[in-house]
Amino acid sequence: MIVRSRLRHLRKAALSAGAAVALTAGILAGTAGTAQAAVSLPCDIYAAAGTPCVAAHSTVRALYAAYNGPLYQVKRASDGTTTNIGTLAAGGYANAAAQNTFCAGTTCTITEIYDQSPEHNNLTIEGPGQHGGQDVGANAAALPVTVGGHSVYGVYVSAGVGYRDDSTTGVATGGQPQGAYMVVSGTHFNNQCCFDYGNAETNNSANGDGHMDAINFSSECWFAPCSGSGPWVQADMENGLFAGANGSDTNNHGNSGAFVTALVKNNGQTTYAIKGGNAQSGGLTTWYSGALPSGYAPMHQEGAILLGTGGDNSNGSVGSFFEGVMTSGYPTDAADNAVQANVVSVGYGGSGGGGGSTGPVHAVGSGKCLDVTGASQANGTATEIWTCSGGTNQTWTQTSASQLTVYGGTKCLDAFNNQTTPGTKVDIWTCNGGTNQQWSINSNGTITGVQSGLCLDVTGASTANGAAIDLWTCNGQSNQQWTLG
Repeated sequence: MIVRSRLRHLRKAALSAGAAVALTAGILAGTAGTAQAAVSLPCDIYAAAGTPCVAAHSTVRALYAAYNGPLYQVKRASDGTTTNIGTLAAGGYANAAAQNTFCAGTTCTITEIYDQSPEHNNLTIEGPGQHGGQDVGANAAALPVTVGGHSVYGVYVSAGVGYRDDSTTGVATGGQPQGAYMVVSGTHFNNQCCFDYGNAETNNSANGDGHMDAINFSSECWFAPCSGSGPWVQADMENGLFAGANGSDTNNHGNSGAFVTALVKNNGQTTYAIKGGNAQSGGLTTWYSGALPSGYAPMHQEGAILLGTGGDNSNGSVGSFFEGVMTSGYPTDAADNAVQANVVSVGYGGSGGGGGSTGPVHAVGSGKCLDVTGASQANGTATEIWTCSGGTNQTWTQTSASQLTVYGGTKCLDAFNNQTTPGTKVDIWTCNGGTNQQWSINSNGTITGVQSGLCLDVTGASTANGAAIDLWTCNGQSNQQWTLG
């Protein structure tokens, strides 16, 4: 266990986005002209400040003004072929139309997220680890958002989704300084381990204090007490999620909203800092800046990079990832603020949590639609499959709160009476925020209950009209596979 100590060197500062824009110009003075400052993206800003990116990952945009290579790779289910999705122009946004064309009539999985930095630390689907089996890739169409007015897709992490590179170059090891930030959804999270991005072990195992240096965003309170119910930006330095100081830090009040900037930096020897901000407006708040926890000075980073899991591949977390970088060296506060100003200038839009998708829920095994029996709106009405009609009783919306709503959001898909056993009836009920009304739409086509972990299932694998829907142990069969929209 980590011995708690009093908070040290705690400070809290919120800078406006306007002030940060001015800082951008100051950072670049002497290295680039005014025109260059106007187009500088996060890795240009960090490079000009002397802390260049050694990893830069995003499925929504370029993170260097001159970058015009691939952002990510998708693989379609129908024939197993892959294609790379690049930018519309150098320094621009993802060409989502290319994905839509390639994946038309089938589903696609994100199989690789390319590193835009010169280090080429690409992330591929994570293999098994000490506390998690083989991971899967994210559904490439599960997280539509807009950036700069362009429709793009983020990385929708459900339980079991994870990416990693265990053989990197340029990444901090053995107590070297590092900075990192990521832009995530403030509405799509849980309290499971571990929605991380950053530095981790190279053998997918928990190797001891200080062997990780990653950002975590979740509502998991590892060191009580915590302030409120989260979610919080925290530092995952292995064997704990640190809200600040020695672990517990009630001055870290958390960050919420559609889009959040989460930032952690660590000089590797004595000091670390945690910052968070609204990725759509304003500046960063410094939740902590001070001494490393007891037993973590110096750090012992190993230099792998992960996304969506813990260092030992603990993969029960959920989250939404849009962009993130890791730096060589400890970035200045001025550079951090300038990066936040750039993030805000992008104009992230949409729910950020995968919500807002509306349409029929198709049962893959039968080709029919998830249907509320008799088009009734009464609480407790059973669900079934039926020939698709386009009716309101077959029109479902995936919300940012992980609900599947029907009848314009007045009713929710519901596990009857909070039951969690195989065979539980799936009905509709007035939305109440309960976990029995929360669902994970997974990259393998299943829909699982957050409360039970069981799969949405067509009883008896029937393909007939009126076949009932229940919860059942996931088995990989087509009667447990669904597509939304």
